[in-house]
Amino acid sequence: MQHLIRTDDFSTEEILALYNDADLYAQGGFHRILQDRIIITLFFENSTRTRSSFEIAAKRLGAEVVHLDVGKSSTKKGETLVDTAMNLDAMGPDAIIVRHANAGVPKILSNHTRAAIINAGDGAHAHPTQALLDLFTLRKHFGDVGGKRIAIVGDIKNSRVANSNIELLQRFGMKVTLVSPPQFMPQTDLPSTYHLQDVIDNVDAIMSLRTQTERHSQPSYASLQDYASDFCITKELVGDRDIIILHPGPVHRNIDIDDDLLADERCKVLEQVSNGVSVRMAVLKKLILDGNR
Repeated sequence: MQHLIRTDDFSTEEILALYNDADLYAQGGFHRILQDRIIITLFFENSTRTRSSFEIAAKRLGAEVVHLDVGKSSTKKGETLVDTAMNLDAMGPDAIIVRHANAGVPKILSNHTRAAIINAGDGAHAHPTQALLDLFTLRKHFGDVGGKRIAIVGDIKNSRVANSNIELLQRFGMKVTLVSPPQFMPQTDLPSTYHLQDVIDNVDAIMSLRTQTERHSQPSYASLQDYASDFCITKELVGDRDIIILHPGPVHRNIDIDDDLLADERCKVLEQVSNGVSVRMAVLKKLILDGNR
């Protein structure tokens, strides 16, 4: 059984095949190919887009979705996560979609299940389906993304989205620059800067990230407004440049991206959400249907 824990679990050829399916699904070309399949969602962190996107993707393909309310699960009685996963697996689901605050949890669970494990975000480690839908969105806009330049802006050090995108976008030939305040910048060999003005004239796309305040051991800024004064992507900053704007959500309005730019046609945030359903449909097909052929 194949799992999706990190973006590099899929080869470049597998991803291109995945995108062919996603293109068809985006055009309404799908059938109930996962009818009578069971998918469990196991979210130990809050989620709007990812959980809903996976559930809609599963139902469009005909699968049944069972959501485990972890607040009422036996983990609250002291059951280990591995035991929880093994017990769920014993019920015969085809896939278990896992989000957890601790890095590495989906990988550990994948060693104890026959069901496909899909990482829906683990700590600051990885969020592979987000990166897959981000690249899909970029390819829909640019076609060939080889040589295109993208700035990833914000709380990079604490971002699983950034980690997954850095691997995937570079693999497809994009040139990545990191932009953040010093305390949010990881150790990196990539081009990096602390100033948006350094990159604004030299990029084709900007990916803004949410400030991961829940992952900070202590406050890094006096306020989010102070952060925004340096790192908010504004319409004034972008001007009339031919740059597209992405964000994995949830967007902190006027902190990550300002209201005017969110309403601009160059902003692809809602397209990312739409594309996420199609890409996750393709992921479910690959892991559940194609993986068992």
